[in-house]
Amino acid sequence: MRDYIIKRLLLLIPTMLGITIITFAIIQLAPGNPVERKLQLDQGIQAEAITQQIVEETKKLYGLDKPIYVRYWIWVKQIFTLDFGRSYKDHRPVIDKIAERLPITLTLNLISIFFIYLISIPIGVWSAVKHGTPTERTNTFFLFILYSIPSFWMAMILIFFLGGGEYWDIFPVYGILSPGAENYPLFKKAINFLWHIVLPVFCLTYGSLAYLSRFQKGSLLEVLREDYVRTAEAKGLPKSKVIMKHALRNALIPIITILAGILPAMIGGSVIIESIFSIPGIGQLGFESVLSRDYPVIMAIATISAFLTLIGILVSDLVYVFIDPRISFEAKK
Repeated sequence: MRDYIIKRLLLLIPTMLGITIITFAIIQLAPGNPVERKLQLDQGIQAEAITQQIVEETKKLYGLDKPIYVRYWIWVKQIFTLDFGRSYKDHRPVIDKIAERLPITLTLNLISIFFIYLISIPIGVWSAVKHGTPTERTNTFFLFILYSIPSFWMAMILIFFLGGGEYWDIFPVYGILSPGAENYPLFKKAINFLWHIVLPVFCLTYGSLAYLSRFQKGSLLEVLREDYVRTAEAKGLPKSKVIMKHALRNALIPIITILAGILPAMIGGSVIIESIFSIPGIGQLGFESVLSRDYPVIMAIATISAFLTLIGILVSDLVYVFIDPRISFEAKK
């Protein structure tokens, strides 16, 4: 196991290098001029009023006057020292801006992933066991409807009905803390934070929950048709034991595989939810950076998301060993 982990960590280096090349190339090919955008935002002047001298001085200030391969090499060296440069927008170090926002987004997404797996796996198992019954068909129809609802539409409906719209004012719909909550005692502050994230977490959860429960059902149904499961049933073992001990462990392998891509996907998907609920997370930061052509921030977020994807793949591979004892990373003698 240790040797396998070391090899996989070493493989992350060339993989991340390839990702940086693609990320840097896409950003450089993106439409829009960050220099002109910066000058328009800072000085309030029109694009045609920007002189060539101002453009050249601004390019030199941000290092954009260097050849593209030199800029890429400088950026790669900065990445491996966790220095993503300075933001074009406010000149702050990019790592500081991400350090402020990333914990909020990770907290939201980890809570969401916990509820997704906690609820979807039992629903999927129940649907597979009750496959074909009227109750199961009703549940399938409800999950299909839930999966089809766009997250931004659900967020607006929740705000309208539960966030002080025309009906109940139950949940806060702005930020992650109430005004002055920074001075609350720890427990009261935690309760305030959890109360603020109820609606955002629900919007991040329901779609993946509906999809994963359907996936779990299909995976378990396929395993229940295997010969070894029928043999276990023929031996007289209780159906619950056959499902939980023999079938479910193999049916969980595809579900664990999906885990590798859920976290990065949810970080990307949280852009809409964080914008609607005014949550100062990494998604909102990325959206603002795209609008302002803040390339250092955009490339940093893309690189971090790619790194989280690779770590998620590694974690899912390691979890396989605990789910299926037939899988081993040790060399066969």
